[in-house]
Amino acid sequence: SMDYKATLNLPKTDFPMKANLPQREPEMLAWWEQQKLYDQIQAMGQARPRYVLHDGPPYANGRIHIGHALNKVLKDIIVKSKTMAGFQAPYVPGWDCHGLPIEHQVMKELGEKKKDLDVSAIRKLCRAYAQKYVDFQREEFKRLGVLGEWDHPYLTMTSSYEATIIREFGKFVEQGGVYKGLKPVLWCTQDQTALAEAEVEYDDHVSPSVYVKFPVVTSPAVLAKTFPGVTFPDGAKLVSVVIWTTTPWTLPANQAVCLHRDIDYAFAQVGDEILIIAEKLLEAAAKACKFEGYRVLGVKKGGEGFAGLETQRPLSTGLSPILLGDFVTLDQGTGCVHIAPGHGMEDYILVLNHNANASPGERLEIVAPVDNGGRFTDIVKEFAGQHVFKANPKIVDYLQANGRLLGHGSLSHSYPHCWRCKSPVIFRATEQWFVSMEKNDLRKAALAEIERVRWIPSYGRDRIFGMIENRPDWCLSRQRVWGVPIPGFTCEGCRHVLADPVVIEHIATLMESKGADVWFEQSAAELLPDGTACPQCGGATFEKERDILDVWFESGVSYAAVAKPKKWWPTDLYLEGSDQHRGWFHSALLAGVTTDHRAPAGHYETSHD
Repeated sequence: SMDYKATLNLPKTDFPMKANLPQREPEMLAWWEQQKLYDQIQAMGQARPRYVLHDGPPYANGRIHIGHALNKVLKDIIVKSKTMAGFQAPYVPGWDCHGLPIEHQVMKELGEKKKDLDVSAIRKLCRAYAQKYVDFQREEFKRLGVLGEWDHPYLTMTSSYEATIIREFGKFVEQGGVYKGLKPVLWCTQDQTALAEAEVEYDDHVSPSVYVKFPVVTSPAVLAKTFPGVTFPDGAKLVSVVIWTTTPWTLPANQAVCLHRDIDYAFAQVGDEILIIAEKLLEAAAKACKFEGYRVLGVKKGGEGFAGLETQRPLSTGLSPILLGDFVTLDQGTGCVHIAPGHGMEDYILVLNHNANASPGERLEIVAPVDNGGRFTDIVKEFAGQHVFKANPKIVDYLQANGRLLGHGSLSHSYPHCWRCKSPVIFRATEQWFVSMEKNDLRKAALAEIERVRWIPSYGRDRIFGMIENRPDWCLSRQRVWGVPIPGFTCEGCRHVLADPVVIEHIATLMESKGADVWFEQSAAELLPDGTACPQCGGATFEKERDILDVWFESGVSYAAVAKPKKWWPTDLYLEGSDQHRGWFHSALLAGVTTDHRAPAGHYETSHD
């Protein structure tokens, strides 16, 4: 047989037959490191024009996965190709180190021990956890052959970075766009603390189930014009929208009633009353409330005339308008939902949207007349001082006595409980920190910047434009401990909120030397500059803020912590996956526009969809 290899004119080479990469690669990487290849390249590039890709920080938990690899390799290709094209292209990697997933993991590992630990101890464990994964991921990223300043990455948990976060927050405050407002959170009345979704366990719970009448204030004669085709009998005295709820205790906070525009609602006559209930649920409601022999006078869709009608609130003075919302379902109840924006997230968003387009007189309030221990405040005269769950049966009696109760029973269902103390939780609006999208025209300025910078691929522009155009005010506070505190105080005398640039700078300086831990270890008096007094009442005793800043704010201001001190500002490129239109691109844009009136990069590129 012929040996064809001998007939081929092949080049002579010392290259081995097999690439043998598993051995060769680590050797090559070790050689690069020993030669300080990255530093040499940077030193040689001193005189060249600079090109800066600013690295968005991955989150320091877990080993790297293929998404991380794609992200880092793409960036490395850009940095190396720009270097070869004649630029000085430095690369500083970074990590996002604070936030709930780390805190949650640490708490899970602690198990029962978490009850006995104070805030400082928990923060110490979170820091060690984040550092462990920074070190893991750093080695894994180096193994991908990515060149960069691996010995000096930026970490959001270093004291210098934490001080920058505080200073950037101070700039937001100085511009007057920061305010405190109410927003509902999951709240444990036993531990008197807010909980994140991840700290809630679902368990069986028996709740009261009540059908309540909300009388419409418009007379039947006028309603007959509003709803042509529905025949209102002459003797009809009362027309009521019927709501169903398993939380009667939220009724004192009622602000509105919500119907769905596409659901059919029946006008059902019972005696001399007319009840408005979703047609599909009428039979079930009649059974539950034991009203026999009803007569349907007509049927109208939610979108046909209901919006804006006013109803009487059952447990507080004032009128509740009918609003339309998409979250109303026909699973159970009446298809008419009582809206308490202080006690529910969907209710809250509905009311925010309503208020955005309403005249001052039509705006609804976000009320939550419940204290930290879950007891009604004095605003609720009949039940003040009672725990909301204890008050439930009394509220049912009160509705009965006032002719508003159509029917009641009880319902066993899955209900959120606190992971620590196992007691049922409530939704309760608490005071939180927000950045206004309208004040200082932040929304308008951000949209103008989106038009100015380049988006690759171009549909990235549409994605982020739509998000910024429609987003509500930015809620900056999180009810957690592993993060950077919001440097605000409340006067114990008059409850005035102190967010003062001078005080904030003082706190930033403290953190520069001692880290953010100082906030949790010192009292308000120790943290405040000497002689601080309340501008409102002159008082000198303050409570410090308990909430921490949203971690998107922390990573959003990375350009201020990383690029600006090196005079690499503005940067040339932000490159991430397209999920960052609602994440890092989003928060960095809002921060850049607020503090510098510009986006933090000239180009935004997304790698994959």
